[in-house]
Order: sequence, then C-alpha cells, then structure tokens
Amino acid sequence: MKLILLQPYLNLRGGVERVILKVAQHYGASIYVLEYDKSSTFSEFENLDVRLIGKHVPLSSKLPYRASQGFRYGYNFYNMKIKDDYDVLNPHISPSEWISHNNERVLWYCHTPPREVYDLYETRMQNRSYKDKLIYAALVGTYKVIAKKVTKNIAEIATNSKTTRERIKRYYDRDATVINPGIECRDFSNEGDHGFFLYPSRIVVNKRQDYVINAFGQFVKRTKDKKHKLIIAGTLSNDPEHRKYFEKLKSMSKGLNVVFDTNVDDKKLHSLYSRSTAVLFSAINEDYGFIPLEAMASAKPIISVNEGGPRETIVDGKTGFLANTPTEMAEKMALVTQDSKLAEDMGKAGRKLVEEKYSWDNFFRKLDPMLAKAKNAEDKGAGRSRTPKRN
Repeated sequence: MKLILLQPYLNLRGGVERVILKVAQHYGASIYVLEYDKSSTFSEFENLDVRLIGKHVPLSSKLPYRASQGFRYGYNFYNMKIKDDYDVLNPHISPSEWISHNNERVLWYCHTPPREVYDLYETRMQNRSYKDKLIYAALVGTYKVIAKKVTKNIAEIATNSKTTRERIKRYYDRDATVINPGIECRDFSNEGDHGFFLYPSRIVVNKRQDYVINAFGQFVKRTKDKKHKLIIAGTLSNDPEHRKYFEKLKSMSKGLNVVFDTNVDDKKLHSLYSRSTAVLFSAINEDYGFIPLEAMASAKPIISVNEGGPRETIVDGKTGFLANTPTEMAEKMALVTQDSKLAEDMGKAGRKLVEEKYSWDNFFRKLDPMLAKAKNAEDKGAGRSRTPKRN
C-alpha cells in the first residue's frame, strides 16, 4: 500500500510522534509535514521519507504565536492538492485532516479534536490579553465551521481511546473506530526504587504539572519525608504561554525537592522510569496517555488523575491508582512508599497487562482493515476530480 502520512509538525518527542513513527516504519510510508526539527523529535525519522511541504502565509505573521500557527496549518492543508500517487492519505494532528477538502481516500487517525478549540477553550483563554482573546475567538469560530464541513468528507476515522471517540461524536457528529496505540515493552525495565516520583510529560498547561507539585507538597507535609524528590521531565517549547507556565511551576516548587529536566531523550527517560518509586500523571482529561502504559511497562505503580484515557488503561488498585484530588494523590504516594510489597505487586500486574493488551501487533491488526476500507471508499466530496487508485 502506498500510504502518505500528514502532520503539521514533527518537533517533539511525544505520543503522537511515536504513533506516526511506528505507522511510517510499518508501511514504508512518506510523511508530509509543515515543520520538521530533527534535533527535537525522534532520531528515527531521519531514516524515513519526511518531506517538508506548504507555503508561507503572509497574514499569519501578524497574529499571536499559536494563532499564527493554526492559521498557517489550516490554510495549507485546506488548499493542498496531493499530486503524488497514493492509495490512502493518513492525517494525524488537526488540521491535517483538512487535506480531505481537495483529496479523497482519507483515513484520519484523530489523536483528539484540538482541545484549545473545544474542551480547553476557556482554560487557554484565561491568560490571554483582551486583544488576543478577540483574535482567538474569531479564528476559533471560523475553525469550527470549516472543521465540521471538512470532516464530512473523510472516508474513515480511527482514534486512540473511547474518550477521544466521544469528543469526535460531540464536535463533528462522526463515529470513529478505537485503535489503542501500542508500546514496546522490551524498551522498559525495572532497576529498583531510587527514591523519586516521576512525571514525564511536555510542559504545557493541559498536562497540569502544578497538580503533581501540589500533591508532592502534601505528601511531604503528611509523611515528613525528606528523602523522596519529584522529577518533572519533559520538553519545553518556545511558545510564550508554555514558558510562562514553566516559570509558574518553578515558583510553586520553592522549598520542595523538585527537579526539572527539559532535555530528556529516550535513553534517559527509560532510565528515569526504571529507577522511580512510582510514576505520576495529571493531564486534564487526557485523550489516551502513553505515560501510564510506559509506567506499567517499567513495572512501576502509576498514580493518575481519575480522568480521560487513563481510566481505560489503569486498573485501579491493581496496576496503580486513580485519584480525584491532589490530596488523594498524596495519600497514594505515601502508600507506595510505605508498602514496598504493594508497589512491587502493582508493577508486576501492570507489566503483564501491557504485554497482553497493548502491543503494536494488535494496533496494526486493527488498522490494516481500516486502511483497506479507506482505499476503496467512494469519494464523499463534491466537485473534486478523483486521483486514480493504485492496483
């Protein structure tokens, strides 16, 4: 199959990029991307056919940083006509699915409808100036109208979790097939308890690192524990909003044994997992969440907020805990430090669960028939010339 993946950017080491990498490797696919920074994403992309596409949009430079990105992404994907031969187009992060406006046979793997536009709209607007709020409100309104229209043209939609499937139904009035991404268990191990809690995630508001700092502060106060520390490890972009949030986190951490590491490659990340006491997770209603899976693959207890995707992967009380408040998270942190047998048993149960259920073989076994359906789909768009199918 001749598959083309489409993505706005490849400049992070995250779950989305991991899925794109695995799909491209499995099918020998090309990746069309608007922004590509080899130094800040997975090095394996250098061995693949990654092509920079798109045009500069002069008006976008006049907009605030994130609005400028969104405008440029949307303009390019909406107006692009793929001239290369292909069987199926496989867009990922929105608005790459807007490629369906001028092209057919699209299978969108939706990691989530853009949360800044939908469920996190109010949260992200809180810290913006009045002028920026007006700009974002206008762009978001336009985005929703176009997105609803364009999504109707898409042949097939797959997604990572039941949580994201519900969002797709709510915002686009389309159904989607849930295909959980996999994990390479052989990359993870348990090297014992070295006395720290780990939260590995991109440093952005919706990952809510302030939640785990709050919980850690309560843990220290409750237990009088001066041995354990909290390591927050994850990439930090140049986005002004992300930088501002990072400064807030550092201020919150004063007086606590909190370490920030914003330059973590896979080797170091796996080492941190393997030596942690337990892994924490606090993202706001996360779409899916690789971190709980990676914690379980490392045979470590995972203590997560009781929201979103983690509720689908964590077995509460067996492979980890689901907490409803920072206070509950602190209580569970105290529990795993005081009961090493419980922590060990949870780690073993988590590792077994991931090995049995969350493999890449399972992922591709479900993705293959969806690609076949998209390849043979009738064009749902109007007024577009069909690209000849490959035999």
